[in-house]
Amino acid sequence: MRTRSLLALAGTVTALTLAAAVPASADGSAVLTTGSAGGPAAAVGDTLTAPLASGTTATLYSSATGTSGVTCTSSQFTAAVTGNPTAPGTATESVTGHTFDSSSCTSNVTGVLGVGSITVDNLPYTATVASDGTLTVTPASGSTIQTTVKLRTLLGTITCVYQAPSLTGKADNSDSSIAFTNQQFTKSSGSSLCFANGYFTAKYAPVTDAGARVYVN
Repeated sequence: MRTRSLLALAGTVTALTLAAAVPASADGSAVLTTGSAGGPAAAVGDTLTAPLASGTTATLYSSATGTSGVTCTSSQFTAAVTGNPTAPGTATESVTGHTFDSSSCTSNVTGVLGVGSITVDNLPYTATVASDGTLTVTPASGSTIQTTVKLRTLLGTITCVYQAPSLTGKADNSDSSIAFTNQQFTKSSGSSLCFANGYFTAKYAPVTDAGARVYVN
């Protein structure tokens, strides 16, 4: 999952991915570049990583407007570049890792004492990053995006499984971030203590390739 930037073209500003809000790079640059917009292309096979943006949290709430659910302060994703054409265009990635540090997670759901683990299942996923900054994450054919949440209760540990057909995010070059806002998951299994829907919100930054920030052109 990668980055985007803000493109200023003929007076029209388009939200792109990763790093500072800068003009679009010159024609001929790749969709994903490192170090700057229009910089060296991110090579196929390169590994991109990003932690949660400093001072932010990843949340899975029971409603899009509520504050009841699970909150984590430590999470990271890892993805490999699988295609990086000339801009404008769409780069592709393979999301090979998406982790949550359970020791950083808490829950305010009634009857829940703590978070045992959060596991992202069915990896790898495919991510596409378009020059307009749209990031789309999809599972393999016949599969689903799935997250398994284990919660500690007075009656023991319960397992809540949530699924989504896809996820959509946005990147911002001003801070090399990728943001997901209220991405809806539906409970596929679990006890009555597991909320019926989970709305995932998180901001990851900076997205880097071997330490260099990644930009979308």
